[in-house]
Amino acid sequence: MRVVPRIFKGLTLLVILVAIGAAAWLSISPPELLKVGNGYAAKIVCSNVFIAGRDPDAVLYDDVQAPGNPLLRLMRVEIDRDSGRVTSRFMGLFAPSYALYRGALGCTSVPDGDFDAAARGAPLVPAPQVGENNAVWPDGEGVDPATGNAKVAALLADAKLAGPAMRAMVVVQDGRIIAESYGPGFNADTPLVGWSMTKTVNAALIGRLMLSGKISFDDTHLLPQWANDPRGDIKLSDLLGMESGLAFNEDYGAVADVTRMLYLDPDMVSLPAGAPLAAAPGTDFHYSSGTAMLLSRIWMNKVGDPRAAFDYPRDALFSPLGMTSAVFEADERGTFTGSSYLYATGHDWARFGQFLLQDGVWNGQRLLPEGFVATMRTPTASSGGKYTQGQAWLAGPGGGTSAEFGLPPDTFWLQGHDGQTVAIIPSANLVFVRMGLTPSWLGYRPQIVLKEILNTLQSAKPAEARH
Repeated sequence: MRVVPRIFKGLTLLVILVAIGAAAWLSISPPELLKVGNGYAAKIVCSNVFIAGRDPDAVLYDDVQAPGNPLLRLMRVEIDRDSGRVTSRFMGLFAPSYALYRGALGCTSVPDGDFDAAARGAPLVPAPQVGENNAVWPDGEGVDPATGNAKVAALLADAKLAGPAMRAMVVVQDGRIIAESYGPGFNADTPLVGWSMTKTVNAALIGRLMLSGKISFDDTHLLPQWANDPRGDIKLSDLLGMESGLAFNEDYGAVADVTRMLYLDPDMVSLPAGAPLAAAPGTDFHYSSGTAMLLSRIWMNKVGDPRAAFDYPRDALFSPLGMTSAVFEADERGTFTGSSYLYATGHDWARFGQFLLQDGVWNGQRLLPEGFVATMRTPTASSGGKYTQGQAWLAGPGGGTSAEFGLPPDTFWLQGHDGQTVAIIPSANLVFVRMGLTPSWLGYRPQIVLKEILNTLQSAKPAEARH
């Protein structure tokens, strides 16, 4: 009978030794997947707390833990509001990763823990204080009841049409907000991340530089790293159309190039800039967030003066458009994260959509070269007509064409991870914003509610105006 206690003691000792070994392994050499998870948690919590003013526990539960990898449910976050630092650890103990709030530049991942380098990488400029502006949108944040459309508002209030975890919906027709709706805990003042919709805004910043003659579609030899190298033949137009030919793994299911770039590398440009050519430039469509990071570095280099480059998004685009909530974040070394990290309210995302609807003209002033928005609407042959020559989409979320959903053929889209969309329909003089935390695997398609909106607006027109 003494054998059983001995076996029990032996098993207990074995479990203790395994636990100690596992803890030592996680402390000394944690898997990269845990580092990515902690990097993601720290960055998302940091941005939503310091930019959007949200509750950190709600962000951790709703944004980080709920929709993704089950391991994310074991991430624990600490916030030091005085220093602007956020730390995430697996089970509160292992594989720490960090994020730092840098005022007007929002938050940055600090994967190497070098906060001094992060502070040197970009100027700490206090976030601007924006006063209340009740002028009618787009001049202010007010919405004129006379332009409201109760039937469209009813569509937005339909939970099935709005979709899971909707956070903001804004409908603009003829330059006025006609309906809007917000999810629980969100409102017209809440900045929301655009994820890959940021790519289109980043492209517009290049358009602003084109207007001043500092850059052109045909430019080559775009980065110092590509001197005396076949990659020096890559044109700016190749990058804008996702046809650079550079190898880049955009698989979010594991530690791939995109997650390594965003959450493990303090210099997000280094990985895509060092990528080999996998195809001849201009011949193959390959969607790549690394490409957008290269575009950021390229236009920042063209601006020249580092401080002027940091100020450029606000001076050249956000201020003229009145996008007072917009926060464009940068990596630890100071390159704008043109692939992913622009926060703005639903009203400001709608302003940007309206700006493109107006062909890059705002308040009578041309801010983008003639033909630039047309480029954003022109498909690349190598993408099968789905992606455009200017970091935007003709295919809607889920890949469907406009015709499949009965939408006008001139519809084009900004699209971002987890259900961020702006649809622009010039023929209907309409902009539609839909933001949320709605992963693609849920199968939600904003095209359906957009079609219902168009049907409602069309049915309200006099019979002679429908033809």
